[in-house]
Amino acid sequence: MTSLRSKGFAIGCVCLASAMFAMTSALVKFVSDDIPTVEVVLFRCAVAILVTWPVMWRSGASLRTKYPWGHALRTLMGLAGMFGSFYGYAHLPIVTVTAMNFVMPLVLTLLSALVLRERVTPPRIMAVVAGFLGVLVMLRPWQSGGDQLPTGPVLAVLSGVVGWAVAMLTIRRMGALGEASSTIVMWYTLGASFVAAVLSVPVWVTPHGWALVALIGIGLISGLAQIFMTEGYRLAESSLVAPFEYGAIFYSTALSVAIWGQWPDLWSLAGAVILIGSGMVVWRSR
Repeated sequence: MTSLRSKGFAIGCVCLASAMFAMTSALVKFVSDDIPTVEVVLFRCAVAILVTWPVMWRSGASLRTKYPWGHALRTLMGLAGMFGSFYGYAHLPIVTVTAMNFVMPLVLTLLSALVLRERVTPPRIMAVVAGFLGVLVMLRPWQSGGDQLPTGPVLAVLSGVVGWAVAMLTIRRMGALGEASSTIVMWYTLGASFVAAVLSVPVWVTPHGWALVALIGIGLISGLAQIFMTEGYRLAESSLVAPFEYGAIFYSTALSVAIWGQWPDLWSLAGAVILIGSGMVVWRSR
C-alpha cells in the first residue's frame, strides 16, 4: 500500500509540475510584448534561486566541484534552451512550443548514441524518426503564406531543444563521474543568473505593475515546479511518471484557449499526438 501511495504521490507531483510549467509559459507570453526575452530569462533564473536554494542547502548541497568546464557548458546550453522556449512563447502559440519542446528526448537519444555510444534499439530508432515526422507535420513546410509558422521563432525553439539535449547529456556525464545533482543545479542557477544579467544590461526595461508581478511569478512558479518534478522522479521510476509530463500540452491548450482564444489547428494536434506517441516509446524502451 505504501508503495502504491508513493507512486500515486509521484505521479501527482509530475502532473502538478507540468501544470505549473504551463502557467509559466502563459506568464512569459503575457509579458513578452513589454519585456525583452533575455530579461524574462534573468527573472526566471534569479527568482527561482529563492525557492530552490533553501531546499538544496537543507540537503547538504555544496558548490565544491571538480568539473567547472562541465558546469559552464551545462549553463550555456541550458540558457540557450530556456531562451529558445521563451522566445517561442512570445511569438508562437504556447501549445505549439510546448509540443515542440518534447522533441528533446528524441534529440537526446541521438546524441547519446553518437557521443556516449549508447546502444539504440530498433523501437527507439523508429520512435525518433516518427517524432521528427511529427515536427514536420506541426511545421507543415509544404504550406505557404499565413498558414505557415514564422521561421525565426521556430528555429529558435528547435535550437533551444538541441541546447536542452546537450545540457542533459552534460548532466548525465557529470553525474556518472560522481557530481551531485544538487551541486549541478546550484551552479546552473548561479551561472545562468549571471550570464542573463550581463546580457540584459543593453536591453533592460524596468518592469512595473502586473509585468513585475508576472516576472516574479515566472521565477517562483518554475522554481516550485522544478522541486515537484524532481520529487516525482525521486519517488518512482521514470518509465512510470515520464508520460504524465505530456499533460503540459493539455494544460497549455486550456490556458491558450481561455486567455487568448487560440485553438490549435488540426496539423498542430496531429503533430503533437505523433510527438507524444514517439516520446512515450522512447521512455518505455529504455
